[in-house]
Amino acid sequence: MTASGRSTITAWVSPSELAGMLEDGGELALLDVREEGVFSHGHLLFAVPLPLSRLEERLPLLVPRTGTRIVLCDGDDGLADRAAARMTGFGYKDVRGLRGGIAAWKAAGYHVFSGVNVPSKAFGELVEEHCKTPRMEAAEVKRRIADGEDMIILDSRPMREFRNMSIPGGIDCPGAELVYRAPGLIPTPDTLVVVNCAGRTRSIIGAQSLINAGLPNRVVALKNGTMGWELAGFELARGHETMAPSPTGTGLATTRAMAADVARRFGLRRIGRAELDRFRGEADQRTLYIFDVRTPEEFNAGHIAGATSAPGGQLVQATDGYIGTRNARVVLVDDAGVRAVMTASWLVQMGMPDVYVLEESAAGGELVAGSATPVPLGLAQVQAETVTPAELAQLLQDGAAVLVDIGSSLQFRDAHIPGAHWGIRSRFPENLGKLQRSGLLVITSPDGIAARLAAADAAAVFTGKVQTLAGGTAAWRAEKRPLASGFEPALDAPDDVWHGPYSPFSNTIEAKRQYLSWEVDLLSSMEAEPGLRFQVVPAQQEKTNHE
Repeated sequence: MTASGRSTITAWVSPSELAGMLEDGGELALLDVREEGVFSHGHLLFAVPLPLSRLEERLPLLVPRTGTRIVLCDGDDGLADRAAARMTGFGYKDVRGLRGGIAAWKAAGYHVFSGVNVPSKAFGELVEEHCKTPRMEAAEVKRRIADGEDMIILDSRPMREFRNMSIPGGIDCPGAELVYRAPGLIPTPDTLVVVNCAGRTRSIIGAQSLINAGLPNRVVALKNGTMGWELAGFELARGHETMAPSPTGTGLATTRAMAADVARRFGLRRIGRAELDRFRGEADQRTLYIFDVRTPEEFNAGHIAGATSAPGGQLVQATDGYIGTRNARVVLVDDAGVRAVMTASWLVQMGMPDVYVLEESAAGGELVAGSATPVPLGLAQVQAETVTPAELAQLLQDGAAVLVDIGSSLQFRDAHIPGAHWGIRSRFPENLGKLQRSGLLVITSPDGIAARLAAADAAAVFTGKVQTLAGGTAAWRAEKRPLASGFEPALDAPDDVWHGPYSPFSNTIEAKRQYLSWEVDLLSSMEAEPGLRFQVVPAQQEKTNHE
């Protein structure tokens, strides 16, 4: 409910009605508006996390069409009402709520899933089961390295993750880049190819991509990735930045031929600019996502107008982080007809009905440079008063202001302005009550944007004056002002984000074991789940080295 005690949601659906929506083939955005950490403790399988605290920033990316049928879920705690009020204010026309929230869904006999990116991770487990994706234990890989065997280790994660930790001797080659870049790296058809990630999903999908593309080499996934390596007692490399180069000449021709075979086998649909323009013209009736699946660096250098950067491996790994609307049109773009094809081959197996690959000849022409991040909804109307870093420093020194940082708990733990309190924006009605309610309240966030959006929320419950730090904590840092670390003082528990096995809040051996067990066990609770349309196509090649 809203502060008035009245619901802003005029249409509520029961669990059985929502189950029918998941099956009816129409567009549906099922959005969970709780904080990500709370979401990770239990949510609907196909719910997309959209924390109320980040709604203005994430909603236009996840649900670009304002006429989309939307169902909001929460913990029956009023968050859905508050989110609906905000969405309708931004012009969204069909916003409904799940009556009774998550508890009602569970009470109706449906499953609730823990973790994040669950559809993608469960799909990875299904791929391994159906395709018998070959895998190799860490100890065996370690032995082969020590023996100097002819092998190559390819890490299917983005560079930022690879830089943090990697298998010694590994080369970074993220997700959809594998079929594009790997053939040119492999010296002979006898070279063993080992694909790894941090855990399981990207290792499995990466290895199976190479197999599906017809790479003649023996390909295996490193069982349990870097976590399995650590659990076996082996040291990881740190700070490495070796990236697989882009293919040229004969290598590029080979990868294109491999991708063309995959496109034929999976019946992938290609379109040109004219068809894409038609889709754009219909975007107010049918949701359209245009994803550029190349690396972020390539995207920033130049991309077609309206595209979003979604590196192929990450798109498959975390579909719910990019696609907020089920049964939407999805157009994939690259520059050589390889990465888009490999990504599409997985999305269609995940049950997405309208996936298209833009012909590579149509991906050129006039390009737009930059990150193409959309302006958060409502930001242009914000008129929050600001203070400069110098003014804030003086206010804090004089004890004349209270500072609240609404960045993530992980960001706050790593570095924050000395004296700042950490809090979650969606909990302002509760957490600001722990502070003195008169005087001056200053809000900051990493770049200042979230703070500006939050100012009105704070002003509604804080009796004193509310201002924001101009430029956010980044501006404070740019002036080389002091920073503190640690998690105190905090107004809320750090449940705003999911704490995975490598999170500083939970980086333990036991956490890694539990995470791997969770991934393996996902399939057992997914049978007959409403809306599930996974259909894995086994590889044509016989692989008998599954351990």
